Amino acid sequence: MQFVEEIVVDEFLPTIRSLLAGELRDRGLTQSEVADVLGISQSAVSKYAHGDVTTNERIADDERVEALVSELADGLAAGDVTPVQALIEIEVLVRDLESGGDLLAQLHEDAVPELADHGASFRVHDPENDLRTSERVLSSLRRGLRILENAGGFATLIPAVGANLVACTPDADDVDDVAGVPGRIFDVKGQATVPSDPEFGVSEHVASVLLAAREHGANASAAINIRYDPDLLAELTEQGHVTAEFDESSDVASSVGAAIEDEPEATVLYQTGGMGIEPLIYVLGPDAESVADTVRALI
Repeated sequence: MQFVEEIVVDEFLPTIRSLLAGELRDRGLTQSEVADVLGISQSAVSKYAHGDVTTNERIADDERVEALVSELADGLAAGDVTPVQALIEIEVLVRDLESGGDLLAQLHEDAVPELADHGASFRVHDPENDLRTSERVLSSLRRGLRILENAGGFATLIPAVGANLVACTPDADDVDDVAGVPGRIFDVKGQATVPSDPEFGVSEHVASVLLAAREHGANASAAINIRYDPDLLAELTEQGHVTAEFDESSDVASSVGAAIEDEPEATVLYQTGGMGIEPLIYVLGPDAESVADTVRALI
């Protein structure tokens, strides 16, 4: 009995480490530096360099693997990408390659032909599997957060109540189906600070705005709140966004719903505040990366 995770450990990881080690050496890193970057021993780097580690040619020749290895090697060699960021990108690729019919799924099915006997009822490689769906949402959210963290000046857009970038599953119907940052994102001495990794069910406010917009027809799966400023609204309009105002002093679900019904194409919602209520802008988008890119363009 062999699990797809064993394919990842036994074939994918040795292959991608070998490719990365070679690319980093080509970019002038010493064997010691490559070991530090990849978190492996110098003897392991030496084995990769001399071809003493068995690699999988199907994995090595995959265009997505080649592209990611080249991109990560450039970033790691230049110091623009940290080992943790590289790990996240590789993890995202693994999840993509495990989806139904893709490379790792094919390798798994080749290794365990009996899987075919289970036909349509077998769902381990089903891209709509609930666990895989949740992982994709979290991966997208982590990438979006990284975009914001690396965008100089994002802290200036964080409201006093803090910001949160959230993303939801395709069939989300309550806050437990929406992932966000526990404790929100805050401006700490001019630096946007993400206190911990994203989780499901930790954002009530921004999640409620996203869910209400979706319930009334908005084609959005992610959202973020930023500080309110008429100039920011004008800039978002120039970017091609449709804006709609709602009244946060009343029921959020109904007021957001009314705003979407008035402006079905709205991708930016805003409220101008009130007694004890901070004015805010909410940017909606198809995924966390798109929302983060929109916000980055405002800086």
